[in-house]
Amino acid sequence: MLTDLNEIKERMKGIKAFVLDMDGTIYLGNELFPYTHTFLDKVEETGRKYYFFTNNSSKDLDMYISKLSKMDIHITEDQMMVSTDVILEYLHGHHKGEHLYVVGTPALLRAFEKDGWILDDENPDVVILGFDTTLTYEKLEKICTFIRHGKTYYGINSDLNCPIEGGEFIPDCGSIARCIESSTGVYPEFFGKPSPRTLEYIQKVTKLEPEEIAIIGDRMYTDIAVADGSDIVSVLVLSGETKKEELSNYSIQPDIMIDNIGVLSDLLD
Repeated sequence: MLTDLNEIKERMKGIKAFVLDMDGTIYLGNELFPYTHTFLDKVEETGRKYYFFTNNSSKDLDMYISKLSKMDIHITEDQMMVSTDVILEYLHGHHKGEHLYVVGTPALLRAFEKDGWILDDENPDVVILGFDTTLTYEKLEKICTFIRHGKTYYGINSDLNCPIEGGEFIPDCGSIARCIESSTGVYPEFFGKPSPRTLEYIQKVTKLEPEEIAIIGDRMYTDIAVADGSDIVSVLVLSGETKKEELSNYSIQPDIMIDNIGVLSDLLD
């Protein structure tokens, strides 16, 4: 793991694109970090590209692009990746024409409908769990019943907590999945970070070799774990969920560790 700034600067020379997590990396909740614009500007000045990938499946693509725009970050659709995109691509290849029961926010349901899927809360073929900030007991009861009846079950993102303003956290999709597991004994395959399917999706979108990509994020078990065993460079920032003293709790380690993305601004040339 690199922490020396000179060594990090040398490693950055081969990077052509940065894939950034959002919550805990470029902002917390609705508060943009003061160094975010400086970093993004430096990426563009040095002829590199940046993309965003969020595991937070509670919002759809348009909502994220709009949120970034309000923070004066203006991107094209191909620069914004959501964990939902990964599972949608998989579904088209493996469950085309089947009906879905999706536990999620209205925005998540819209994303599936916009992609052409029929949502069915009576007799679905596949049940999907997203990060649902509108979760009700009725939804939990339905999905548990479908799972017990043998329906195919997927989860979108495995995050246990979602960071918010003030250093607090709220339960995320992974925590809801553990609740469902307690009732059904079944835990789903997830498609967001750290799934290998996400890694494949990122390479497809960026059209770059693995060693030319750096993934930056604040969570060991998603942002850093997704690059484990690959040539993609993982960069842990300490501006969100993971604290430096917690690193010894993990069997994997980041390639690079820095306080925040602002540190990288002076290391790109």
